[in-house]
Amino acid sequence: MIGDSESASPALCRLQLGAELRRLRIEAGLKSAQVVKRLLWSPSKLTRLEAGENYVVEPSDVMALCEIYGAAPETRALLDDYAAVTKTKRDWWQSQQYRPIIRPGLKAFLGLEATAASLHNYESEFVPGLLQTEAYVRAIHQISHAALPPDDVDRLVSIRMTRQEVLVRQQAPLKLVAIVNEAVLRRQVGSAALLRGQLDHIAEVSELPNVRVQVVPYRLGVHPGMAGPFVILKFAKGAALKPIVYLENLADAWVTRREADVEKYEEAFSDLQALAPGPQESLSLIHTALKEL
Repeated sequence: MIGDSESASPALCRLQLGAELRRLRIEAGLKSAQVVKRLLWSPSKLTRLEAGENYVVEPSDVMALCEIYGAAPETRALLDDYAAVTKTKRDWWQSQQYRPIIRPGLKAFLGLEATAASLHNYESEFVPGLLQTEAYVRAIHQISHAALPPDDVDRLVSIRMTRQEVLVRQQAPLKLVAIVNEAVLRRQVGSAALLRGQLDHIAEVSELPNVRVQVVPYRLGVHPGMAGPFVILKFAKGAALKPIVYLENLADAWVTRREADVEKYEEAFSDLQALAPGPQESLSLIHTALKEL
């Protein structure tokens, strides 16, 4: 368990709380249907609670579950603390400034990204979000969200830039492994100067000890990432949370926790890591793309 609930973010508290409640239910030998019937809850209420999807968790609900599960006093106290954090603190993406323009699927992802210990990202068309410059982000949003008012575009850009703070936070910065198709380096987004600045930024950020960047060159032909981009999020061992996969397309964004699905993506990412040149050779590919702009 994570013992310091006072310094934990609401997102982490929700996820940890949900994982612990699910563990307690399973250890008590109870099925979800049995629990909700006893508490006169809807099935979705317990499902959302165990998945960490409720932004505010009532301590009374947590205590009712702990009573049914026979949780130890110290466990009850910790989970009560987690619930209290969700009621007294707010994650930055839940502010009035950002809330209206963030889709539900992205909200779920932001909570996961902010609490993950490591993130494995394969991208085929775009520079990974955590490596994008402000100019690159703005150029993409101005095209893909052409109908949005300028203020909303500014908010979307601000969201992307704020997300990148996970790479340089003082406590346990996120470990990022980013693998990109060579097309990402070559695709003209904005002006040549803009793309040059973006490639320079990737090279600079890749020098951080917690960041690893690899490039899949054209010459390798068919590879495991050709089915599309994906993100695998992994959490600290003490968080008792299993890896999760995040996917998105034009219509929606969603996460999958199914072990069989997660395993497929983990295998694909491992294969890509083995297939792609290492960080130094990949850096040379970035410098080559810079010279050819």
